[in-house]
Amino acid sequence: MKPLLRALTSPVAIAGVTLVALTGLAVLTGAAINHVTQIAIYALYAVGVNVLIGYLGLVPFGASLFFGCASYAVALTLGRVLGNEILALAWAILFSLLLSAVLGAIILRRKGLYFSLITLACSQVAFEIAFKWTEMTGGENGIQNVPRPLFPDAVAFHWFTLVVVVLGLAVLWQLAHTPFGRLMQAVRDNEQRTTMLGYNTFVIRWIGFCISGMAVGAAGGLLAMMLQGAYADNMSWQRAGDPVLMAALGGVHHFLGPIWGAITFLILENELSVITENWWLIFAPIIIMFALLSPEGMAGIVQRLRRREGWALTRKGIPPRPAVIRPYVSALAGRGAASSEPVLSVRGLSKKFGSIVTQADISLDVHANQLHSIIGPNGAGKTTFFNILTGLIRPDDGRILFEGADITTLKPHQRAQRGIARSFQILSVFPHLTVFENVRIAVARSRGFWHGWWRDAYRDDETNMKVWSALAAVGLADRAADLSSELSHGENRLLEIAITLAGNASVLLLDEPLAGLAETDRKVVSDLIVRLSRSHTVMLIEHDIDRVLSLSDRITVLHQGRLIADGKPQVVARNPEVISAYMGKAKGDAGTERESVRPQARAEAPAAAKPVLLSFKDVCAGYGGGTVLEGLDLEVRESEVVALLGRNGVGKTTALRTMMGAIHAHEGRVTFAGEDITALRADRINRMGISIVPEGRRLFPNLTVQENLALAARAGGAGLDEVCDLFPKLRILMRNKAENLSGGERQMVAIARALMVPSRLILLDEPYEGLAPAVVQEVKEAVLKLTTRASLVIVEHHAEEVLAMADRAYVLVNGQVAFAGAAQTLAHDIALQDRLLGIAAA
Repeated sequence: MKPLLRALTSPVAIAGVTLVALTGLAVLTGAAINHVTQIAIYALYAVGVNVLIGYLGLVPFGASLFFGCASYAVALTLGRVLGNEILALAWAILFSLLLSAVLGAIILRRKGLYFSLITLACSQVAFEIAFKWTEMTGGENGIQNVPRPLFPDAVAFHWFTLVVVVLGLAVLWQLAHTPFGRLMQAVRDNEQRTTMLGYNTFVIRWIGFCISGMAVGAAGGLLAMMLQGAYADNMSWQRAGDPVLMAALGGVHHFLGPIWGAITFLILENELSVITENWWLIFAPIIIMFALLSPEGMAGIVQRLRRREGWALTRKGIPPRPAVIRPYVSALAGRGAASSEPVLSVRGLSKKFGSIVTQADISLDVHANQLHSIIGPNGAGKTTFFNILTGLIRPDDGRILFEGADITTLKPHQRAQRGIARSFQILSVFPHLTVFENVRIAVARSRGFWHGWWRDAYRDDETNMKVWSALAAVGLADRAADLSSELSHGENRLLEIAITLAGNASVLLLDEPLAGLAETDRKVVSDLIVRLSRSHTVMLIEHDIDRVLSLSDRITVLHQGRLIADGKPQVVARNPEVISAYMGKAKGDAGTERESVRPQARAEAPAAAKPVLLSFKDVCAGYGGGTVLEGLDLEVRESEVVALLGRNGVGKTTALRTMMGAIHAHEGRVTFAGEDITALRADRINRMGISIVPEGRRLFPNLTVQENLALAARAGGAGLDEVCDLFPKLRILMRNKAENLSGGERQMVAIARALMVPSRLILLDEPYEGLAPAVVQEVKEAVLKLTTRASLVIVEHHAEEVLAMADRAYVLVNGQVAFAGAAQTLAHDIALQDRLLGIAAA
């Protein structure tokens, strides 16, 4: 009974009933039956185009190429080569398949706007050929008097068209639920993630392009038979956007949307053109209204009236949950202890971007059944290293060996197929797919069941059980039917790990899997990672150093693109070069130097006696639903320098971005000069007197130094002469483009730019990062001069560089304050620095 009910309420049945109803209405009102036939044809046309828009995320402005060419293919052969309409329709589909296969191989090498423009250009070329090749196409007059042997009568042909259209819609609806159809939606949502699961996304888009071309070609062939001719105007740029408009008007994220759009478009065109030749003057405001009030089109309005939400490109629901979920067992379980032969080897790996070296002659071995962590300060090249291992970035030099085979030149999906899977630093899931479907996509690839063309993807019991097992392993079985966009940040982290392990890869690259997680979630994920390392090779990038040291079998430390240490955790933690990379100097090197550079002017008044300039009260903030700052309290007072310290990933830059309004606290309160700025935009906060020298400088590379400074200049800020007195070197660099400056020169410009604004508080994010020692001293002297102009908050991973000039210091650990007090107290407490900033104590 359920299959019958589902069939009767399916979009295909609704579309069929609607077309029959329109037929009955035309008969009752005496309207031309051909008008309803045209609506049915354009409904198939729009749905075929929406295969690209809704299911693949590609917007073709020139799908009319297949529509028009197929109509000519039918008009030129029907009655001459082909004896009836059925053969002609089959020829239109075959012709469109061949055309789309050839063009797709070329056009799909571009995405986004360029894909849209290339399709439009191809359509216009076809129009010009059809319009001017009079001997073949009839030119302006087109091809006329095409016979219809089987259905000479308009009514008979109408019913033939309805049958063909409904069958075409049924095929496309079924295709959406096959393994391949659901895979298209994964490519739409997150192409990079799909690639990293081992899929060749170009081939997927190419096949989808061919399917769309065949559907559009079928519609074009039917139009030629209805008109009993073919005409060039269907391919002109004036008509090329019609199917896109129909789909958008009805709702591109709903299977029935393009059908409602086609019906509305053609009825309004027919009725309005009777009133005025300039009917677009009436129709265009309707399009604008829908775009502004209902981005999901007519289908979106219907959904809101029915109090339903979400896309309707596929039927709702997931396979039923089994009574007993089989425990997750890796296909690699029981293969034995770590071998003496490495599973992954890197030799002489080097990569640079311009003058920035991210990898410098790195060589290391990674062994099976081990948890091998990659750590290092910000900018050390850790994520770039993962990107090179997975093929997203090609190295300049060196080799990568996986299980003894050279994979240096393999594409990302080929490496994934061999057994390398990864998660990403920034969440990378499929937001518009259910949790179940997110994992099923990964399982399907590992089992080789991704290319089914007719069977339902959810009728594979073995795949379904593997999905349930993976979800149960990460504790998400109860959320299987929810969209991943509805999960919390922590749950999405668990989902990403489930996706990564579901593919049965032998090497798992996990990039900051604990980022933004609460402590309870950190424990859950940490335990899961340890369990995975017993059957997989796990490479981990993580800023929670305490956990890394306690969990890892081996640690590799990168710093400024170089490998500075590699070995057992306890050995690496005591390596002087590692301690220096994290804290600036080895233990015992600080002290009198800090006092000697401390500006005497800063001791004018006790900190507690100065009025509060900026305040955080119980501030919670983060990204994409994740929480980085948890109940943060801090203060910055007038004429005060505050050092904001902590290991990588604890929330320092997030705190600066919250001060600037680049992100907003979702709990707590931020005040500046007594005013609540919690929800203010960044530009308004800047005008109140807060400016930032961002990490990485972020100058406008194609503008000169003078132009960079002029963009920031406002009344009350420093003038060019003042900043040149601060940085004399800038006088001779004013006409140089920012992209041609050295790192130290760029940092000078970034600081000078902040001074061009009348600032009461200046935020400096890693001001000495990547600078040579001599340049660091020059920039440090400039920062010391800033202390007489405004309050400063300085984030710097080299603690001794900033504690020497600071009044007070805060140290963050996992988004919370672990130390708040006088900078000199922290500067002289080496044990406390080791515990909060270093790595040895863990």
